[in-house]
Amino acid sequence: MYRIVTKKRLAPEITLFQIKAPLIARKALPGQFVILRIDEQGERIPLTIYEADGAQGRITIIFQEVGKTTKKLSTLKVGDSLPDLLGPLGKPTSIEKYGEVLAIGGGIGIIPLVPIARALKEAGNRITTILGARTRDLIILEKEMKDLSREIYITTDDGSYGEEGLVTDALKELIAQKKRMDQVLAIGPLIMMKKVCEITKREKIPTMVSLNTIMVDGTGMCGSCRVRVGEENRFVCVHGPEFPGELVDFDELLAREKRFEREERIALERYEEELKGENAQAEARGED
Repeated sequence: MYRIVTKKRLAPEITLFQIKAPLIARKALPGQFVILRIDEQGERIPLTIYEADGAQGRITIIFQEVGKTTKKLSTLKVGDSLPDLLGPLGKPTSIEKYGEVLAIGGGIGIIPLVPIARALKEAGNRITTILGARTRDLIILEKEMKDLSREIYITTDDGSYGEEGLVTDALKELIAQKKRMDQVLAIGPLIMMKKVCEITKREKIPTMVSLNTIMVDGTGMCGSCRVRVGEENRFVCVHGPEFPGELVDFDELLAREKRFEREERIALERYEEELKGENAQAEARGED
């Protein structure tokens, strides 16, 4: 039912799919996501809805190969179908007219940043952007964010593109220049969002973060995506994915996200061994 109609490689280990999903495409709003499975034995993983085309009945997802499921997902081809695709899930972004918005995207956090920034600009906000990644090859969707932004700053850990350093270095520089920031939106690795929020909390700048946690059912029943926000326990799948950054207990969340590191590593190693065996057999048969 959920057929892949387009596949593009955006960067090493980062892939874009357009998927036929008419009901989801008609309902999806910026900030929402889907949960999918590749097969009946597969795990359920959440992925941001990058674009939704109701007229064409298609949604676009972009993902990075970081574990067994995403690596296996990247092997699917145009014409293949997903057995399970649930969405749209989560609360859509609250789009308001803030004024000057600073959008910060780190790594694959740039993916959800684009549709949200587009909606914020359409609401009359002026967007300034900071994009960061480990290296030049992992800076994605730069043109899309440039088109939405008055100014854009690029940082890479290794200095291969833009300024060498972290997004927090660029944030500190903008603060030092006394750039006006009525709202900050930060999306990326947990540690990046934690460091951004430590700075903006000190400067009393309102900041929203979008959390991408481990999820199973996507309805708030399993509790896998629990996060402490202020004095409350919240579930990212139904109460989020966006929360006021200054209230998120990032230390607890970072610890929770490590729960299945061993199992994830073992699953990936087994899958890579299976691939080696299959490739060796294909080579013995004289196949490409």
